[in-house]
Amino acid sequence: MDRWQAMRIFTKVAETESFAEAARYMHMSAPAVTRAVAALEEVIGARLFVRTTRSVKLTEAGGRYFDDCRRILSDIVEAEAAAAGAYAKPSGTLALTASTLFGQMHVLPILTEYLDVYPNMSAKTLFIDRPVNVIEEGLDIAIRIGRLPDSGFTAIKVGEVRRVLCGAPSYFDKHGIPSTPTDLADHRIVASTSAWASPEWRFARDERITLRPTLQCNTNEAAISAALSGWGLTRVLHYQVGAALDGGQLQIVLDDYEEPPLPIHILHPEGRHAPAKVRAFIDLAVPRLRANHLLN
Repeated sequence: MDRWQAMRIFTKVAETESFAEAARYMHMSAPAVTRAVAALEEVIGARLFVRTTRSVKLTEAGGRYFDDCRRILSDIVEAEAAAAGAYAKPSGTLALTASTLFGQMHVLPILTEYLDVYPNMSAKTLFIDRPVNVIEEGLDIAIRIGRLPDSGFTAIKVGEVRRVLCGAPSYFDKHGIPSTPTDLADHRIVASTSAWASPEWRFARDERITLRPTLQCNTNEAAISAALSGWGLTRVLHYQVGAALDGGQLQIVLDDYEEPPLPIHILHPEGRHAPAKVRAFIDLAVPRLRANHLLN
């Protein structure tokens, strides 16, 4: 048995919690993956997974072995990359993800600058309004807005953003300005379902209001357009309407009831072993995002 390959297979099963998913990722048959893990368990003398018809979970011994395998495999990759020079100079393709509008507005300009600085690099973006599995998608970097689960990834905070309720002055002239969250029941609400599908809106001091939106839009852009036209009120992240707020086309209401700002982090899974292409992007992106007045 190739011990290094068996460790790679075991690690992928642990990450995906699926023998079938690991097999697809490794371009192997599911039985071959099963045999590799079984052979590893026999050599080690301990059961690594608890298998049921619906799930694959690490045992206590498997969890410890998983941490060791990730460290060992990372050291091997680092040694190989260092020998090839990949850790000295950015090379290859940088793959990153962010939410749609944030990616277009704030990440893409940094990424194109990065490609200008490192002309031998290429890049691939996944701008989408849902969390994606960084490992399964083969991504190098994720930029996330919101509270982070404990993932073991390296996280660098680069800013924070408010969730604001806003409308056009023409709307307020016609319908009045809400003074408390409960007043929203008497207003036209335009809800974006792209990233927040719940009808429950949360405010400061854990106040929660369940709304029946008059209009639901599947993109933030559409909800903002409806608000700009004076048709109704919408709730979005501050950076998404920063220009309209500065220009007076929209104004914020109920700001005294806002939740605490949401943090923005750059995440990557490789910690201190991150290759040069990741470290170079982070070195460029962190100061630029922190200097952005819309993100602080």
